[in-house]
Parts: sequence; structure tokens; C-alpha cells
Amino acid sequence: MTNYRHVDDWNDAYANGSNIAGGERWPDAWVEPARAFRERLAGEGRAHLDQPYGEAPRNRYDLFLPEGEAAGLVVFVHGGFWLRLDKNFWSHLAAGAVESGYAVAMPSYTLCPHISIAGIVGEVGVAIAHAAARTQGPVMLAGHSAGGHLVSRMVSATSPLAPDLRARIRNVVSISGVHDLRPIMRTAMNGDLRIDAEEARAQSPALLDPMPGARICCWVGGNERAEFLRQNALLANAWTGCGAETACVVEPDRHHFNVIDGLAETGHALTRTLLTG
Repeated sequence: MTNYRHVDDWNDAYANGSNIAGGERWPDAWVEPARAFRERLAGEGRAHLDQPYGEAPRNRYDLFLPEGEAAGLVVFVHGGFWLRLDKNFWSHLAAGAVESGYAVAMPSYTLCPHISIAGIVGEVGVAIAHAAARTQGPVMLAGHSAGGHLVSRMVSATSPLAPDLRARIRNVVSISGVHDLRPIMRTAMNGDLRIDAEEARAQSPALLDPMPGARICCWVGGNERAEFLRQNALLANAWTGCGAETACVVEPDRHHFNVIDGLAETGHALTRTLLTG
């Protein structure tokens, strides 16, 4: 018998907290470890906080430095469905890369409905360029959820990044990324996102070609919503057929909120994949 699949409730399909036991803990559970990490590195003179990269109030990033000269730069772009949160929730996730000898930049960006998705893509591109100008060596990009979408856009053929910066990008890891925006148009949150068919086509990495030489790992938790598992596999599949170097990882026993925890550990496979592939 053939089993057909149809999504009846798109809001539930992308609802994370209500479908995770104890999901109400997040995002508050990230606040204290993030604050403690910032304060520790600031006390050691290795945190440059609230660095401006543009004129908008949220055009700021934190730059965390390793001991000694940095081997390269990691940029982590946060999620929140382009609608909420900021850089201050995630600082502790820089630990794995910083302790491995890399600088880590974490930007905030203007949130919808005060900007379009395309506008956020442009802001993130400027933030990456600003941080990259302060560092030497390769650049690695990581993003979670909406941030996974944003870092994937950076290595799309229509990337806002300049050619010399594109050439420095060694690895991209999209964690629980949303790579096709068309389903999001069917959710209630699109009342604030205001994605239409034209923007969905222009800003969905899965509907775009990768830039030449793109290398991306799509990483998701095994206990995530079916839509995030599908979105994860979608980009890796599509871009493999377009000449990119791709990987698709489903990490067992991880959900949407703890799938990023490995970034805080130097030896975790997620950190190693980001830094070395």
C-alpha cells in the first residue's frame, strides 16, 4: 500500500517548544551560560562586545578571541524564525571553536516585521564581512534554525558576500536550517515575516544554486519535528545535484534546542565538522 503524506497544520509542523518535553525551559536556559562565558572572556580581555557593523540598533556583533593568534574565524548566526532573540543567548556556544584556537563572531540583526528576509540576508552579509576584515585565515559559518537559512544563503550563488570573502569560506554548517521558505508562508508567523512567493523563490537556498566551491553540512537532531528533518535533507540533496560538496547528519537523541550544544565542546563532532569538515 502506498503511504501518502500531507501536512494539515503548518503551525504545528514548525512548533518546537510545545512539542518538546520541558520545551518551556528555552530560550531562558541559554541566558546564564551565555552571560558567564561573555564575562569570563571579557575579564581576560578576549571579548569585544557590541561591535557596530551598521547603523540599525541591532547591527552589532560580539567577537570572542582565543589565546594567541587566531587560526581563522567562525561566525555563528542565531535563529528565532527571523522574529526574535539576539546574539546574547548563544555566547557559550563559541567555546568549542575559541578553545580550538579560532575567533568567533556572533551578530544580531534587525528582526521582522521591521525588515524583510532579504534585508536580513544583507545585514548578515555585512556583519560577516566586518568581522572577517578583523581576522586572518579561513572563515567558517554556522547557524541555527533561521540562522541556518542565513548562513546557507551566504554560500548561494546570489550571496551578498564579496568574491574575496567567498573564497575564504572553508565550511558551512546549517543546524536545523530552514532552507525552503515556501512552507513558512503557510504559517501564522508569516503575518510578521511577510514572505511572498517572489521572496520565497529568491531567498530559499534550496531553490538557488550554490556558489562555486560551496561546502555545507546540514545537521539536525533525530528527535526534531518532521519538517526540520525534511528541510535538512532537502538542501543537502538539492545542492549535491548542483555541484556542491555536501553532508547530511542526523544526530541521535537531540531536539531542536539541544542540537546546538555540541558547539560548546572542542571534541564534539559538530565542532570538529565546523572547523575541519
